[in-house]
Amino acid sequence: MNVGVTLSDAITALVAEKRAVGYKYHAEAQVLARFEAFNRSEFPGVDTLTEASVQAWIVAARRRGVTPATLQSLAAPVRELVRWLGRRGVAAYLLPRCALPRPARYVPHIYTDRELVALFTQTDSCHYCSQVPLRHLIMPVLFRMVYACGLRCSEARLLRVDDVDIDAGVLQVRDAKGGKDRQVPVCETLRARLAGYHAQAAGRPGRRKWFFPGSRPGEPLTLGNIGHNFRRFLWQARISHGGRGHGPRVHDLRHTFAVNNLRSWFVQGRDVGALLPVLQTYMGHSSLADTAYYLHLTAESYPDITARVQQVIGDVVPPLTAGPRDGH
Repeated sequence: MNVGVTLSDAITALVAEKRAVGYKYHAEAQVLARFEAFNRSEFPGVDTLTEASVQAWIVAARRRGVTPATLQSLAAPVRELVRWLGRRGVAAYLLPRCALPRPARYVPHIYTDRELVALFTQTDSCHYCSQVPLRHLIMPVLFRMVYACGLRCSEARLLRVDDVDIDAGVLQVRDAKGGKDRQVPVCETLRARLAGYHAQAAGRPGRRKWFFPGSRPGEPLTLGNIGHNFRRFLWQARISHGGRGHGPRVHDLRHTFAVNNLRSWFVQGRDVGALLPVLQTYMGHSSLADTAYYLHLTAESYPDITARVQQVIGDVVPPLTAGPRDGH
């Protein structure tokens, strides 16, 4: 690579720059490290991004049979690296966006009231597991917390013991999407459940750091463990699942939280337009447009209030076909 910048140095600098402005950039950094190793192995002596090396990276992924969404995630950091180099006068090959298939748009599943009751009934029936000793205590609380507080799954599983103020009924969500912190008050019913869980689990071995500890000492509950249990609860609740990439997902509980709050406000005759910033802050959205997206989902899920939703939406909010961004 010219101007004295190696590919490895460029990746290190890009990652540092992204993190300095608040991005976590962990998955992207891993992709770039893998690309650098791939480039070094397949194109020895070529310390730059050529059309041959980038296309070979994409071809190798296609051979593994990855999904269009995964293919995009493997290409996006590499494209960002090329743009970073371009701003510094370093020539590199930029893969055209049209070269990759667009992932199918995922339409969030808004759980019905009956489905929520069935799902939480099954979490309450979770049995003791010796490999994850606290599983039967965690699952009824974890999924209710995701729904009742509109949390992202990662925000819930990475709560530390000190982040949960049982007496005040407030969660301290740290380093969430965009590197932001926020406080999330919980309803009294959930606060009582948190207190009961805390009283039962506090004295268990290895529970010194994470509010929802995993099977490995000192580690939080993993996404894989949560997903495995969630699929089992869906099956037991007779909620059909469309397979990988189709849902319903744990994250759809967050979507349902937003829609149900909006529905309730419409039914109560509240000023929904004025309340959107409240929901935005509570959910940790970076922009009001992210929150206003749920107005469309509310209209889709409850056609009887579509006219009132449209009065609030006007021509400002992007159409439903835009879909939520990842991690919305």
